[in-house]
Amino acid sequence: MITDADPRFAERYRALESRDGRFDGQFIAGVHSTGIYCRPSCPAQTPREKNVRFYRTAAAAHEAGLRACKRCQPDAVPGSPEWNLGDDLASRAMRLIADGLVEREGVTGLAKRLGYTTRHLTRVLVAELGAGPLALARANRAQTARTLLAATDLPVAEIAFASGFSSIRQFNDTILAVYETTPTQLRALARQRRPRPPAHRPTDRVAVGPGENAEQTTLTLRLPARAPFDGVGLMRFFADHAITGLELGDEQSFERSLRLPGGTATVRMTLDGDAVVCAATLSSITDVGPLVARVRRLFDLDADSVAIDDALSRDAVLAPLVTARPGIRLPGTVDPDEALFRTLVGQQISVAAARTVLGTITRALGTDGQFPTAVQIAEGGREVLRGPASRIATIMGVADAIASGSLQLDVGMPAADFAARLTAMPGIGPWTAGYLTMRVLGNPDVLLTTDLVMLQSAAALGLPATPKGLASHGERWAPWRSYVGLHLWSARPTIGR
Repeated sequence: MITDADPRFAERYRALESRDGRFDGQFIAGVHSTGIYCRPSCPAQTPREKNVRFYRTAAAAHEAGLRACKRCQPDAVPGSPEWNLGDDLASRAMRLIADGLVEREGVTGLAKRLGYTTRHLTRVLVAELGAGPLALARANRAQTARTLLAATDLPVAEIAFASGFSSIRQFNDTILAVYETTPTQLRALARQRRPRPPAHRPTDRVAVGPGENAEQTTLTLRLPARAPFDGVGLMRFFADHAITGLELGDEQSFERSLRLPGGTATVRMTLDGDAVVCAATLSSITDVGPLVARVRRLFDLDADSVAIDDALSRDAVLAPLVTARPGIRLPGTVDPDEALFRTLVGQQISVAAARTVLGTITRALGTDGQFPTAVQIAEGGREVLRGPASRIATIMGVADAIASGSLQLDVGMPAADFAARLTAMPGIGPWTAGYLTMRVLGNPDVLLTTDLVMLQSAAALGLPATPKGLASHGERWAPWRSYVGLHLWSARPTIGR
């Protein structure tokens, strides 16, 4: 909690006074005279300073006895960019909580994944975020429920379980405590602010084969980004790297199948202004939360593009690149293991060649239209993989390590630990580790100084063109060096024209 005695209070109060939408999702304003919390851009009359406290999370506001403002609906905004920007325990925990880990494995599972005791984890989260892991997971479930109530026609009972609640009573009690209204009333209120996206019917039921779930659920959700948002650039990247038979894309849409905790899903994502419309068919309704978290990470929807662009534009060399592509975003991934195999296969060959090879691997080893698992690659990869023996040995070594459990990668790992685990594997160097730290963790501050294209772009722009020189010069771009790398990659084709 930030009170008026904190030096950060004045800055945040000014944002609240100006109703600055750029700060929506980055912090919450609690108004203790009325008992509500708001987003910074709330159109209501600005409360007096003495009545305001600022919170990092909705859960902290709930723990302080506040309820969500019905007028501004403070959770219907992009999430905090802080969880990717930070590499501390609290940020890593928030990434896993958003992915639904507490619902699947409990607080004990969350603590184990992060490498701490539940007691220490709870103590750190309460101190840093104002709420413990259970309260943070509860707030995440409430936000998922609000999204589903606003965007779908799913029955309220189904939304309760889809959001991760264990009972209807728990769901109703939480919605009442957080929003001071019933789920039905919250649905009507949410739809007043934003109509559902035009798409196929959002609650279709699809029959499946024997031995599978009795039914699948098809729904459509609109996921907002923090403007500016270079969605076209992301779609172009995904389309250029699409694996035949697994993915299909163009500058406005991208679709693929993916694995979620409850089963497989087919997802089509299209651009809608500063948002991504996600139409998905799920094997399990409980996968809605993880799906939303992974799509948001895939498109880097929570990045603070205003801060990034402002910081990079102060460099005279980078300013024209930022002007040409405002709101550039890091292309994320939906599965760390898949990202690792795709990167290893694609090294030292063209993007087109990598797509061909990856398509062959998917057809030969994958099942149900999915990219093969590490176990499948470990069992059959030697018969399918082609190329230098050293590369095949690296891929097979990684597959064996993941299949045996000796190598585990997830979004809750510290960046240094993540990179160290990768470079400890034979055949994996710093470039691969850095690239995957950007793509998997969404880390904003990785500069691949040995990357040939980046060095070529740097030379053409008059920047240092050696790994050591670029690394030294790039210190001024922290903590946004990953985004500088994206600009350098995209600048190569236009230099000299």
